[in-house]
Amino acid sequence: MSKVIVVGDTLVSAATLKEAAEQLKIPKPIEVTCFDWYADLTKEEFQAKIKIIEQGGPEAVELPEGILPALEEAEYLLVHIAPVSAKMLEAAPQLKMIGTSRGGLEHIDLEAVSQRNIPLIHVIRNAEPVADFTVGLMYAATRNIALSHRQVMNGQWPKQFPNDLYKTTLSNLTVALIGLGYIGKLVVKRLNGLGVKVVAYDPYVDQEKIKREGLAVTFVELEEAFKHADILSLHMRVTPDTTNMINDSLISLMKPSSYLINTARPDILYKPSFVKALKDRKIAGAAIDVVWEEPIQADDPLLALDNLTITSHIAGDTIDAIPRSPYLLRDVMNEFFEKGSSDMLIRL
Repeated sequence: MSKVIVVGDTLVSAATLKEAAEQLKIPKPIEVTCFDWYADLTKEEFQAKIKIIEQGGPEAVELPEGILPALEEAEYLLVHIAPVSAKMLEAAPQLKMIGTSRGGLEHIDLEAVSQRNIPLIHVIRNAEPVADFTVGLMYAATRNIALSHRQVMNGQWPKQFPNDLYKTTLSNLTVALIGLGYIGKLVVKRLNGLGVKVVAYDPYVDQEKIKREGLAVTFVELEEAFKHADILSLHMRVTPDTTNMINDSLISLMKPSSYLINTARPDILYKPSFVKALKDRKIAGAAIDVVWEEPIQADDPLLALDNLTITSHIAGDTIDAIPRSPYLLRDVMNEFFEKGSSDMLIRL
């Protein structure tokens, strides 16, 4: 018998996770124990819990009630955004695998997972929507779509913009992706279809595997990407090494005609350097779907910039992305069970 624990929440029900778990290719019968983590909150109330766990990690929130005793015999643990803390892992000596289906990994104690050497499958539930949105922000930033809309709605009819000296079509530009994980590869596919030249920096990716997948992308060093690309698009996880990684030393290498796109996490970008570069016209513009404090405050210096497009963390917000995520997680875990490897296996 295989023993599985699933933890649902406001956005993904335990029942859906249970159904997906019952279809895993693990020894039968499968016994699934269900828990809920703040499943009775409204979406707005749950967003506050997400903010806490993203800022403070899995130890900053309460654990699902009663889960620690149940973990003693658990072999598999499936969650959406519920915490996976060191305390939980200590209580789970039989645990063989953890599966999660959300954008980031702030809800999981990665150090504890690494110490236990437990395979962690991370499925980005909304990778397709985020990839679409990223390309959309590239168009918005380079062609002033959102900036023009805002002024028109305020009774103006703008014909001039801060990037007037550099406006051109996307196919004339070179896009550099910083990080080439699952979302990054989907962005490459879209840009390849649009005939856009793509370069990438990712020291952890298997470049030969990328070629075998048919992606047209040239790998470059980090500094080279910032020096020569017309659009820099960020796609890294937040780790101690990537926190504030995009700072003045890298931004200062960018061309005055270049743009910065961020649909990943705000903390990989050092805010003072970012604001100064836009304010001083060191770069042509930027578009971001993530900010350092949500919702953005009225006195935030970002709101005073006329060459910045901000959206309200909606890149992955489609009607099907979150509800379908447990089944995507099921498919990826089953691929791992069959092949012994997966692009979604987090290497710690």
